Amino acid sequence: MFKRILTRRETQVRFFRFLAVGGTAWLVQMASMKLFLGWLGTNLSFALSFICSTSTHYTLNRFWALPSPRSDTLRQLGEYLVTAALSFAINFSLFRLCLDVLGLDKLWSTAVAVPPSTLVVFLLLNYRVFRRNS
Repeated sequence: MFKRILTRRETQVRFFRFLAVGGTAWLVQMASMKLFLGWLGTNLSFALSFICSTSTHYTLNRFWALPSPRSDTLRQLGEYLVTAALSFAINFSLFRLCLDVLGLDKLWSTAVAVPPSTLVVFLLLNYRVFRRNS
């Protein structure tokens, strides 16, 4: 089933656009994390950088990478926020694991924490939140 879904041309295009958006959001998170660490504590810096990244991610996905004909915008935003909360839980857990257990520094921990949730988030966004059919 996965092979059939992932070989559709439209899904591939959406996936590569999603990756481009993800890379942009990752850069936003890294830059804002570095900026916030100059004034704030580690956990607050991570949380605020995640919010900056998520705002970028939502906007670029909603209007470019995963355009959707859905007209229930508030419900869609709610679904996105639930997905973002799941992503935050995965990212923050991995961030603390990298920082506390693996001994990576704050920026490397931030960088490593982002990619693992990418597939889960893509599947939720592509097939639920920003689905092509209402």
